[in-house]
Formats: sequence, structure tokens, C-alpha cells
Amino acid sequence: MNRLIATGLLSAALATNTVMAQTPIKIGEINSYSAIPQFTQPYKQGWQLAVEEINAQGGLLGRKVEVIARDDAGKPEEALRHAIELTSKEKVDVLAGGFLSNVGLALADHAHKNKRLFVASEPLTDAIVWDKGNRYTFRLRPSTYMQAAMLVEEAAKLPAKRWATIAPNYEYGQSAVASFKELLKAKRPDVEFVSEQWPAQGKIEAGSTLTATMASKPDAIFNVTFGADLAKLVREGNQRNVFPKTPVVSLLSGEPEYLEVLKDETPKGWIVTGYPWDQLDNKEHASFAANYYKKFNENPKVGSVVGYATLQAIFAAIKKANSTDNEKLVTAMRGLKFSTPFGPAEFRAIDQQSTMGAYVGKLDQRGGKGTMVQWRYADGKAYQPTDAYVKSRRPADAMK
Repeated sequence: MNRLIATGLLSAALATNTVMAQTPIKIGEINSYSAIPQFTQPYKQGWQLAVEEINAQGGLLGRKVEVIARDDAGKPEEALRHAIELTSKEKVDVLAGGFLSNVGLALADHAHKNKRLFVASEPLTDAIVWDKGNRYTFRLRPSTYMQAAMLVEEAAKLPAKRWATIAPNYEYGQSAVASFKELLKAKRPDVEFVSEQWPAQGKIEAGSTLTATMASKPDAIFNVTFGADLAKLVREGNQRNVFPKTPVVSLLSGEPEYLEVLKDETPKGWIVTGYPWDQLDNKEHASFAANYYKKFNENPKVGSVVGYATLQAIFAAIKKANSTDNEKLVTAMRGLKFSTPFGPAEFRAIDQQSTMGAYVGKLDQRGGKGTMVQWRYADGKAYQPTDAYVKSRRPADAMK
């Protein structure tokens, strides 16, 4: 009788293991695919490459990896609707994604309330890991604070004392301007900010924005616009001879997604963060770029790197935890070391922010196309604030 019971238990265990092995690890991915395709399409291709590679290696924990993607159309309410469906109906193991900062914050709140790991790939607002941070949310890309700090290093070298800012009027723009002002004033107490322009995201009136900006007679401009707004601002500024006459420090403007649109209108001399993909020779990037081109017949963009690295971080966490249990994954993610096409990175335990960096350089033109020159890689770990600063802004519950 005991032998029969033991045999039955063994058979049941084997059957359970077989079922588990056949059940894929599900990652629910939510992003602004229709709203911002110039970034999110390369992003999607990046994570598709990562999934293909891991499954070719046998998957994770003996299971294949499946990504279930949803389009939030750039709307927080849509993102939340998809997050509820993915967690309740699709039973995904992890949530990932987000582009716009307000969308990322909505997803982070959902993750907190439902105790579901959320790896925010692109949302750059500082609030997502600080003021509104929570135990279940980790962020991959360098934050507005980090990228502002990278740019301030260069901005502080300019003779400019009178600064103007142009930024989209929502969480990301507001966060970026606040960080830039705080950090630049710390390095250069003699500077003053004489104008702030806050165009609605995606609806900039470039002419009136520049008229108001230049009326304050700034020595330099800090720009945070991107996408179609950036193209309109550059075109108008070129026509008015504002650029390159007035120095500009600009967040994200060296990214291929935007330089491909600007083409021969790319303003020379702007100090930017970006991605000089065609000039990198490190081992991690060379392998990624070659595999990406082979699969998609095009060169990678920043979105490609972010999509790929997001999945690499999740894969590393699952391997380290040897589980898809969310509490175990959170523990594994804190201090997690993982690989990216830019080189090694890790998630700080205190605020769950990745140390992935960015490239800082200047804009120029080659062959009628925009490019980055005089660039350097700014390692993210060198541009993060002190633990004391984080503790002053991050909820105590988020650090438990």
C-alpha cells in the first residue's frame, strides 16, 4: 500500500512538473506603440530579439518565454486597463514597459497595489523611483536626474549665466527641468533662469515658444522636447537663426530616432545625451548590433537597446531567484547585476534604479545626416544621488 501511495505521489509530481515545463513564463509588456512608433517599434524589435535568443537557449527554468504586448496609445487609463487584463486574465508573471512618464506612474501604482513586479523600461521621471516609488517597481533607463547631471557637467563649462528652458508640460518635462536647475545652480551659483516655456506634449507652437524664449535674452537654452515637437522647434530655430547662435543643452536629442528625422536640419554644437551606435566598438554592443541587423535588416536605435536590456534584466532576475514568484523576484532584483549592449549594469537596492548610463556629446552633420561627435559614455552609477538624498524623497515602505 505504501509503495502504491509513493508511486502515485511520484506520478503526480512528474505530471505537475511536465505541465509547468509546458507553461511559458509570461511577461506582460505595455507601451505606446501607436503614439510614439519611432521609439517603440525599435523597442519592440529589441525585446523580440531577446526573447528569440533566450528561447533558442532553452528558455528559463526549463520553460519558454512568451511576451504578451499591449498598446496604451500614450494614455494612462489605457495602460491601466491593459495591466488589469494582463495580471488577472493572462496571469503574466511580470509586467514591463512604459514610455511616457505619466503612463509609467500609472503602471507603477498598479504594480504596488497588486504586488506585481513592474520593470519600467523607458519612463524617465524621478518620481517613479523616489517620491512615488514602491517595492515592486524598478526602472531601467537613466532618470531625468541622472541625465540632467550628465548634461550639467558640460553645461557648467559654458560661459552662459542667463538660462531659458523649453520642456513639455507633463511629468517628464517638469522633472527634467527641476533636476537641471537644481544641479546647475549647485555647480554654478552665478546662473539664473530667466524663462520657462511649457508647450503641451505633441502640440508645440514652435514660433511663439521661441519668441517668448528669446524675449528674455538667454545666454543658453535647456531643451527637453522630443519627437515631432523637437523637429518643429529645430526647424523654426534654424529659420530664425536662433540655432546655432544660441547654445543649447538638450536631453535625448542625440538619439538616432530623432536624428533620422532631423537629417540635414540637425543643429550643430548642441550638447546632448544620445547613442552614437555607428561609432561604438565594445564587445557587448558589437554582438547585439550584429544580431539585431541580421534579424531586422536595420541598425539599432535607443529603443532597440532599451527593449533588449529590459528583457535581459528580467531574465537575469528569474535566473537569480530560480522562480517567478514576485516576492522572490523583488529580492533578486535588488542589487541585481545584468548585461546590456552598453555594458554591465545593476539595480541599486535603495531606490531600484538601474546604473545603465547614456552617451554625452555634441551634435554635428555627416553626409547630410545628424550624428554625435566628441562623445563619451557616462556610467549611470556616477550620476546617482547619495543614499541620504534618496531617503529624503523615497517612501520608507518602498525600501522594506
